[in-house]
Amino acid sequence: MNSWVRLDTATIPNGGEMTLSQRGKEFSIRLTGKRGELMNSRVFNSEKELAKLGCAYIKDADNAHVLVGGLGMGYTLAETLKVVNQSAQVSVAELVPEVVTWNQGALGECAKRPLDDPRARVIVGDVKLLLSTNKPTFDAILLDVDNGPKGLTHGDNNWIYSEQGLKDIYQVLRPKGMLAVWSAGPDYLFSVRLKDAGFDVDTREVSSQKRKGTQHSIFLARKNTPSSYL
Repeated sequence: MNSWVRLDTATIPNGGEMTLSQRGKEFSIRLTGKRGELMNSRVFNSEKELAKLGCAYIKDADNAHVLVGGLGMGYTLAETLKVVNQSAQVSVAELVPEVVTWNQGALGECAKRPLDDPRARVIVGDVKLLLSTNKPTFDAILLDVDNGPKGLTHGDNNWIYSEQGLKDIYQVLRPKGMLAVWSAGPDYLFSVRLKDAGFDVDTREVSSQKRKGTQHSIFLARKNTPSSYL
């Protein structure tokens, strides 16, 4: 078996380091000193399900605007572009500039280079800046910026999952907009905070690999819509 080859490293704002490694056609992004592997190019089904579930209701909508929080290996962005129609715009916010560069290089082949799609727009910076404008902007917001409702790679991510953060996100969603959040596992208190912020909430369990693998959670939070509609 081929050995892992380190391709590059990147510093995470406010601490931490990420590394991109390759072994044959397989890629891995790891976090130094905390969790180990953050993502692997062979394990991406739950990231695709995040896009499918979060964008299902706007698949036929004209001029829909979707925000993807976290580029990662591009799988969520790629699936989003498959779900929405040709008039849609998909903005993807990525905190670490090197991750964008990696996706523009060899890593981009894994998700079939979604950044090349003219509907995709990359914003390098903290997704919080787009979530706290108080202006109804997005029809769907898909967040996969960390390990789930507790920030791991970037401590500032905790704001996103807080009561105030969720209230701000509610404001930047258009009527009947959907917030979908990827999580490594269930979190009852996060569901409570979503409901307290005004969302109708549903939670789905999905596999990290198609029909097998670790179970991950997708929180679906709909703005001003009966929960039975989810």
